Amino acid sequence: MVNPTVPWKAPEIENDDDLRVHVFSSSSELLEKLHEKWSAVEKQPYPAMYSSIFGGITLDPAMMVIPLDDHMVHRGHGVFDTSIVLDGYLYELDVHLDRFLLSASKAKISSPFSQSTLRSIIIQLTAASKCKKGTLRFWLSAGPGDFLLSSAGCPTSAFYAVVIDDDFSQHKEGVKVITSNVPMKPPLFATAKNVNYLPNVLSVMEAEEQGASSSVWVDEEGYIAEGPNVNVAFITQDKELVMPPFDNILHGCTAKRLLQLAPKLVDQGLLKSVETKKITVEEAKAAAEMMYVGSTLPLLPIIVWDDQPIGNGSVGELTMLLSNLMWDDMVTGPGTQRIPVPYV
Repeated sequence: MVNPTVPWKAPEIENDDDLRVHVFSSSSELLEKLHEKWSAVEKQPYPAMYSSIFGGITLDPAMMVIPLDDHMVHRGHGVFDTSIVLDGYLYELDVHLDRFLLSASKAKISSPFSQSTLRSIIIQLTAASKCKKGTLRFWLSAGPGDFLLSSAGCPTSAFYAVVIDDDFSQHKEGVKVITSNVPMKPPLFATAKNVNYLPNVLSVMEAEEQGASSSVWVDEEGYIAEGPNVNVAFITQDKELVMPPFDNILHGCTAKRLLQLAPKLVDQGLLKSVETKKITVEEAKAAAEMMYVGSTLPLLPIIVWDDQPIGNGSVGELTMLLSNLMWDDMVTGPGTQRIPVPYV
């Protein structure tokens, strides 16, 4: 695992004939070199990692590695999910684990542990990290074994997890997005949270090249799908909260929770209704408000789409009320949503 804040520069070679690749004489020499790289980091961004390969937790960033012959590395045969740590609580861990194992099933990967054991490992990992605010990402892979296409040569699947120190906060400023020209994933791959994220990466890069924050995928029938790593929601001119159905896209855990909480605004007479339905691009661009929905956001207002303002071009009042509902749930929600981390 390489920290992007640390420059890994190869020495400049004027003549390839002058190149002499160093051969490390021992693992201790290599580890010393890795520690030298990490010593330049002011704050450790990854305070703890678990690996089923070495069967425990490491706090040493130089040891936060996975085998090169793991089929998740060279074949993309792996799935992942993310939960957040906020004020010393793990938010919505159980629903993320449910989706995680569903994705693994679709990818034909059997977990080396039961769901309750995975849960326990993640909680203990978070406690060992001492991180009170950040994200927790975990993976299931077909495992290491060989460099073939089939995973038949992999003795067992592998589970990895890492805590990422991340100071996220509620978003109150709006962003600009574009319609992506990068083809979206077919349903089989879109509905499973797998590690094949090249379309997602290219879609975000495309947006950034055009001065936008991110993008929106539109399916072949012209209906709104999702963002590269978030769901999309709209407030219509009639004050209806609408979200695309999850049949062919990832069923976002935060989106699901938003659909559970939003009826509170209906009860208060602030929203007319809450529903999932197909939305055309024309209908979506005519919305009064628009937002991304995702774990660490939890809502991100969108005020410009394809250089056209959404509504009046400012952050919508209902968007922020929904954001407040989600943020309050993250901070003070019920025990079913928040698991206290037993820090030592």
